[in-house]
Order: sequence, then C-alpha cells, then structure tokens
Amino acid sequence: MRKANMASNQSTDVVLEDHSRLLPASPTSEYIHSSILSLSIIGVFELEIPIEDSKATTLLRDLFLPINPRFSSTLVNDDKGAQRWKRVDVRLEDHVKVPHFPTGLPPATYDDYLQGYLSKIALDQLPENRPLWEIHIIKYPTSDAAGTVVFKLHHALGDGFSLMGALFSCLKRADDPSLPLTFPAYSAKTAASLRSHWMAVASKKLFNIAAGCWYTTPDFVQSVLHSTVLEDDWTAIRSGTPQVELEPVTISTVTFCLDRIRQIKSKIAGTVNDVMVGIIFYAIQLYQQRMGRIWSSQRMTALVLLNTRMINGYHSVKEMLKKKTWGNHFTFLQIAIPSCSNAEKENPLAFLIKAKKTIKRKRHSLAVYLTGRLVQMLRTILGPETASRYIHSTLKNTTTAISSLVGPIEKAGMADHPVKSFYFTVAGAPQSLSLTMVSYMGKLWLAVAAEREFIDSQLLVYCLEEAYDKVHREACGKEGTQSK
Repeated sequence: MRKANMASNQSTDVVLEDHSRLLPASPTSEYIHSSILSLSIIGVFELEIPIEDSKATTLLRDLFLPINPRFSSTLVNDDKGAQRWKRVDVRLEDHVKVPHFPTGLPPATYDDYLQGYLSKIALDQLPENRPLWEIHIIKYPTSDAAGTVVFKLHHALGDGFSLMGALFSCLKRADDPSLPLTFPAYSAKTAASLRSHWMAVASKKLFNIAAGCWYTTPDFVQSVLHSTVLEDDWTAIRSGTPQVELEPVTISTVTFCLDRIRQIKSKIAGTVNDVMVGIIFYAIQLYQQRMGRIWSSQRMTALVLLNTRMINGYHSVKEMLKKKTWGNHFTFLQIAIPSCSNAEKENPLAFLIKAKKTIKRKRHSLAVYLTGRLVQMLRTILGPETASRYIHSTLKNTTTAISSLVGPIEKAGMADHPVKSFYFTVAGAPQSLSLTMVSYMGKLWLAVAAEREFIDSQLLVYCLEEAYDKVHREACGKEGTQSK
C-alpha cells in the first residue's frame, strides 16, 4: 500500500520533473485518454491446455515489457497540461489478475462466469498510478478452452495494429518455435489506393484538389454534422442511452471460413473488409426485422476504422518504433448502413456491393484529411479536452464501429500454451454495439460487444451467421449452406 501511495504522489508531483526527459504523448493518445473519452482494447486468447502462472509471469517480464517503453510508463500532465509518458518501476503482481470462481462446475457454466468477468473488465477503469495495462488469467475450462488469458491495454498505448502486433510478438509458432509467425499480406490494391490518396493530399496540385471536391465537400459537411448536431435514429441496435459506455455489455463471437469469404470477395471484386462490412449491414437489417423494429427510412451510420499506415502487413515492433509507425495511426469512414422495409426479400449481395462502392469512394475523399485537421485545430485553439469531446460526440451520434485486423496463419503458442483461438474488442466507446474482426488459422473471428439489457446478442449472432450463409449461397451457389 505504501508503494502504491508513493507512485500516486510521484504522478501528482510531475510538475517538478524535468519534462525534457519525458516523452510527449501523441495528440490521438490525449484524445482517447481524457475525462471525456477513455478507450481500451481487450484481447482474449483461448488456450488448449491449462495455464501455468509462472510461465505467464516470465512472458511478461522477458517479452512483453521490453517491447515498448510505454508498457513501463504512466501518463502524467506537465506544468502546461500536456500529457507525457513517464517511466516507472513495474510491479508485475499489480498487473496480473487471477479471478476465483466456484470449482467443479461444468464448462458451460464457466462460459457464463467468463462472460460476466469480461463485462466487468470492460467497465473497469485502468488505474492511473501505474502503466495502463493488465493481464487476467482465467484457469477454469470453458466450452471453448482449457484456460483463457485476457489482456486489457489502454488505447493511448497504441491502436489495434500496434497493440495486437505487440502481443503477436510474444507468441511463437506452436509447431516450431524457432520459426517466425507469418501473416496474410495486406491487399496491394488497398495499400496502393491509400498511398496514392495521401500523396494526392500532400501534393496539393490543383487538379487533385478539384477532383476530390465533388465528394469531399458533402462528406466533410456530413462528418461535422454527425459530430455535432446530427444524431442517428434510435433503433434495435442503438438505444440512445446517455453514457451508454457505462452500461454492462455482452461479448459474443462468431466464426467464419476465410476461404469462403475470399470466394465471395472474388465475386464482387472487392476486399475481405468489403465483404464483412456488407454481411454485417445485411445481418443488422435481418436482426431489426426479427425484433419488429425495421423501417425503410432509418438513419444509421457505421464508423469503419481505417489504418492510415502506408505499409503492407505487420512489421516487427522494433521496426515500427524505428519508422515511427507505432502508436495511433487510424481514422474512420462514416458509412451509411442501408435500410430497407423487408430484409428477407432483399438481394443479400446488394448490401456488399453498396458497402464496397461507398468505402472505395470515401477512401478517395479528402473529408478524412480535413476532419483530422479540424480536430487538430480544436486541440490547438481550445485544448485536448475539446478535441476529445468532438470525437466522443462522433461515436455517440453514430450507430456502431467496425474494425478489423489480420492474425497469424499458423497455430501460435503463448509461453508453450497452444492458442486455440483469439479475438479482441474495444471498451469505453459510447455506442450500444461494437464489432471487431481478426483472422487466425484460416478463420475469421468476429467479436460482438453489445449493450446487455438492450440487444439480444444470441439473436444478433444468429443473424450474422444467417447473413453469411445467404450471401455465400447467392454468390457461390448451394455449397454456402454451412457457415463454419
């Protein structure tokens, strides 16, 4: 207790420190680590064998902590109110949590205990007087795993690309630990599109600006309105509850076959992300119809997160730090979720094609760039809290957020524990529904974080599976009847 108090006093006395020795936090880290908005990433690793505590501690000390100085730092305010990273001594026992449940219960019962525990983790705030991460070791067998390891890392440490990349660097190939894990390459087409877009922004040539103005102006105006006065309708997936980020959530998962998703992708000449966003949009309409809450003129918007790094695939953490691609390098596209009066009668592929066209168009709009500049201007003139409030309002006024990452192709091991599956989700966003995807061993895990007392998670997962089946059957024939 005494040491904890000393750490707390050191944080409050930061104005006496030599700030030239403290690394400044990025503007994005300030936006998502404030009294207005606090986001965290939760990574769940389901293991094939029971967990040994000693090996988990060794992994943290020898592999995790050395990855980045931020994992051994706290965020403090200097005398000008700016946030900075301050190195501290790390007591691993303060960061490792081992919950205790009743013993001797069947795995299905432990599923419920794990679900309740994940909901608690999502709501709890990380202590500010120590580095902003925790690891939770659940030793009880569930229906899907012999044991579960849960990482909670504050988004200020980095975005999903950085943090999952850091966790991947702690894993080894299960079949041969001496070999590196490999990852699917990012689409060259997508990377080239992003690169040409940002180069066009930087070049400032007249014809590039003129070409983008057709879409940029309405997109930028719509973005500003959505972040200020324009709010999505209350629907079966958006409750409009004030401070909904403080409401309990249910975290469910659904698994899809990547080969079949790629088959669909080739049929619409799009990307895996296009396919999954379209399937999600279709599933939302199926869910609303089952809930009796579907109308043809509902305003619903999804924030599709976009990685702005001009790189293909993961780099090593060392390389990311050297090239300054570690951190929060993301933006979001505001995509209207198509509405309809009868989802059962709609062509499922229409949702995918519309999602593909909208995402492609908005990637080339300068609205994303202008929105970033606007947020920076708000920070400069009115301070980081105002910029944070603007981003919070953007999330609050929209319906859902969708993000995706790629994971290893081979089976991975964590401290000699084979990883059966894993998924991640984002905690702290003021939305009733969040959807996150990650690929692993030829499958894609979709995590659904839903407001517990408002959304029927079991029905929504069923609608996602149904949407996937119908889309594959429509695109590829009757062989699409199985979803896994």
